[in-house]
Amino acid sequence: MSISTTSIEQLSINAIRTLSMDAVQQANSGHPGTPMALAPVVYSLWSKHLNYDPANPHWESRDRFVLSCGHASMLLYSTLHLAGVKKADGASEPSITMDNIRNFRQLDSPCAGHPEVHEAAGIEVTTGPLGQGVATSVGMAIAAKWQGARYSELFEYDVYALCSDGDLMEGISTEAASVAGHLKLSNLCWIYDDNKITIEGDTDLAFTEDISAKFKAMGWHVINVADANDLEALDAAYTEFKQVTDKPTLIHLHSIIAWGAPTKANTHGAHGAPLGEEEIAGTKKAYGWTCGKFEVPAEVYEHFNETLGARGAEAKAKWDEDFAAFSKKNAEKAATWKSIVSGELPADWESAVPVFPTDAKGVATRASSGKVLNAIAEKVPGLLGGSADLEPSTKTGLKFEGAGDFEPGTYCGRNFHFGIREHTMAAIGNGMALSGLRPYVSTFFVFSDYLRPSLRLSAIMHAPVMYIFTHDSIGVGEDGPTHQPVEHLSAIRAIPNVAVFRPGDANEVSACYKTAMKLTDRPSVLVLTRQNLPTLDREKYACPDGSAKGAYVIADCEGTPEVLLMGTGSELSLVVEAYEKLTAEGVKARAISVPCLELFYEQDAAYQREVFPCGVTARVAVEAGVRQCWDRILGFQGEFVGMSSFGASAPAEQLFEKFGITTDHVVAAAKKSIAG
Repeated sequence: MSISTTSIEQLSINAIRTLSMDAVQQANSGHPGTPMALAPVVYSLWSKHLNYDPANPHWESRDRFVLSCGHASMLLYSTLHLAGVKKADGASEPSITMDNIRNFRQLDSPCAGHPEVHEAAGIEVTTGPLGQGVATSVGMAIAAKWQGARYSELFEYDVYALCSDGDLMEGISTEAASVAGHLKLSNLCWIYDDNKITIEGDTDLAFTEDISAKFKAMGWHVINVADANDLEALDAAYTEFKQVTDKPTLIHLHSIIAWGAPTKANTHGAHGAPLGEEEIAGTKKAYGWTCGKFEVPAEVYEHFNETLGARGAEAKAKWDEDFAAFSKKNAEKAATWKSIVSGELPADWESAVPVFPTDAKGVATRASSGKVLNAIAEKVPGLLGGSADLEPSTKTGLKFEGAGDFEPGTYCGRNFHFGIREHTMAAIGNGMALSGLRPYVSTFFVFSDYLRPSLRLSAIMHAPVMYIFTHDSIGVGEDGPTHQPVEHLSAIRAIPNVAVFRPGDANEVSACYKTAMKLTDRPSVLVLTRQNLPTLDREKYACPDGSAKGAYVIADCEGTPEVLLMGTGSELSLVVEAYEKLTAEGVKARAISVPCLELFYEQDAAYQREVFPCGVTARVAVEAGVRQCWDRILGFQGEFVGMSSFGASAPAEQLFEKFGITTDHVVAAAKKSIAG
């Protein structure tokens, strides 16, 4: 087979292919077939259509390119290198060097096995878990629509996501496509690589849907491209996408995996393994490629600079002019937009956070959360979000004037209706956060299981998404074990780079929100109750601002305590009651509130020892979840009052009695721990 050509377009395409083959071969691992097949697709998009300035890769209004099939990472790295994308705005150093490519999949190379967003400029999203990239792209498209509707069309952009059969098999992609179709996100284009190949063989083994019909039924515009090598058809498809104004677009693309390989083209053997030196040599011969390994003709770099580079620089310069003119006429809007995308919080935002009066009856922390959220959001214009069809229960609706709903054709609203789609809701939150907004998403805590992969990516990407989970613990009551999260606190706490807050009363809710809003390098999780909790007397007990350190002494004795009592959430009031009982009996006790274990572990050793003196080994932790994450603090002598099984269906107060999560049990556990 001979597919060689002397045209600069084909030379550039083959440069992407050969760099990808060589890098995978040198690493002795990776996925060469898809980059070989899709090089024309990416070349056409980047050279002619993507509104992107390689010299300013973080330009806020750039188009976004998401490689959802992250296993094909060399397709992205090769393109970023050839396109001359810089390390930062205005920098001279390249984002991806040839040495980086030579060290593909090696320690400390930004060219990781799957794209990691903070490793190199030009990588917009961390991808690899299939379906996550396309779902996150919906959040990016939403962010663009919202910025355009709320402030100026200057801030809109298009989002392109390249996806595979595997992406579309994952359930999250259907959730995401359904949301995008409903919202009529005309700035969103998914490019579906229909190559009929999976790791196990032909896709017909497990995947026989009519994808075009499916997407049309979900409200998408569908364009078919019969051959991934047809540059004219690709150009026409991208042009057609830009002309569609009332729905998202799917480009249904047909490709041959490992295009040009003599024996491995169109086979699953080219999907996830190096081709081998002999096969690479035959492929390069078929391409008419005469350069050596990791060698690229100078004219390829020149071509990318003359196409994408020149076009991108011109677009960015024009945007700068337009933004300057807009700022003169709309100074307040321009300043607000800049503060949002920079992540800057208004100077006086904390002044809005409410202080709640002492109240023995108290209030559910989901209810106090709703009040705090609204107070902050009214001051912080980039804070926006919604729930998975549970707003009346999670209390996460923004009720103040001007908040509005984000709906088809009305894209300026700050209340989002994600439907019963927890997984894609969290991925959309990631996309919004990566686009400079401050999103929150909400559901019942037990359903955090449905979105955990997206939450994990929030943590990996350092995306400051706020997760508001209500109806925690057996306090859910009559809905029974299926709806009572008992292992979920430990499961979420096990994810690195997540701050999990479980406030113990209304004023701790305020304190935890203030702390969470300042965390810009990780997601935060607020775990809240359905049932009322007493609002503690803060004249008698310590100020809740100690929540910012993750744990603080809320009530103490004179001298060295005999026992340390610690609790979170709905169990904090039990700890305080047990403290009072033990104190009345002459036992020297210390009560400690632990709203966020992760932040406490980040404090210096001196503070940790101040709260938990090393010499005091009698300790009791109280939490209506499983013990797993408490052993680090409890040690060998500590006792745990909590859950070791699933719950049951009954009123909450009966369940706490049944499972022994009571003041009397805390007192008994304290005495047992003291006795050793």
